Amino acid sequence: MRSLEPKLRPLIGPEQIRQRIRELAQEIRRDYAQQYPVLVGVLKGAFVFLADLVRELRIPVECDFVKISSYGKNTETSGQITLQLDTTIPLAGRHVLVVEDIVDTGLTTAWLIEHLKKKTPASLRVCALLDKPARRRLEVPIDYVGFRIPDRFVVGYGIDCAEAFRELDYIGYVAQEETAP
Repeated sequence: MRSLEPKLRPLIGPEQIRQRIRELAQEIRRDYAQQYPVLVGVLKGAFVFLADLVRELRIPVECDFVKISSYGKNTETSGQITLQLDTTIPLAGRHVLVVEDIVDTGLTTAWLIEHLKKKTPASLRVCALLDKPARRRLEVPIDYVGFRIPDRFVVGYGIDCAEAFRELDYIGYVAQEETAP
């Protein structure tokens, strides 16, 4: 899979990402003042974003994780959602912020919102580093959006392609997906 690396094109650079995370953290700090939220990171793609966001928040938080899958090793969602790891922190009565790497079709995020609502949180919001509205099959609320991106298959900054490219400090897209005008 690493043979794709020369075909990667930058979409969002490291400094743009850092600046946007600082801005998101400021909004979240304001909205969650005195609430001690639980941030639920969606593994594996959101782990880098969650780590950087938590450091910028500078407020007391708890972190938990879920691991759900609908892609496998493909670049298109299968539509089949599988919960591989659930939260361990009791969420009843807590303010919960789901931290996603990307909202694409909306199917996984919608499934996760319904799953977490059953745990009766006091509030439930979503923060996504990337929003790809062109692929949306189901509308979902995204309360905090890092970047809206075009319909490209992206990697980097924790987001993978068959487990590759998570280590990149930028968001890139696979150039072979470009179509001629």
